[in-house]
Amino acid sequence: MEILLALLIGILTAAGAYLIMSGRTLPYLFGLIMISNAANLVIFTAGRLTFGRPPLVPPGEDSVSGVANALPQALILTAIVIGFGLLVFALALAFRSYYVLRTIEMDDMRAAEPVEGGK
Repeated sequence: MEILLALLIGILTAAGAYLIMSGRTLPYLFGLIMISNAANLVIFTAGRLTFGRPPLVPPGEDSVSGVANALPQALILTAIVIGFGLLVFALALAFRSYYVLRTIEMDDMRAAEPVEGGK
């Protein structure tokens, strides 16, 4: 299962990087989402996969060998919330830039750059 997840992480990262380098605003946001999801899968995979086991130690047991690791679950939940906040901020920024500049092409968004020659 880890090999399948590693392959999925690689595909998500490659597709996300391709979309980020496309030069358009909307594919950039989709690439940002893909790379964020790939990072979540990396944390999930690094936390030891256990199927059908809760992250709780049964009462009266001293061993934690049969339970799931709760730390990656908490980290992924936090990363999802942060990723959603980043996406909403980037989406608002993209909407505002389209409203002001009337383009989604990043090469055409030159209003914030200084003019050459100091004029």
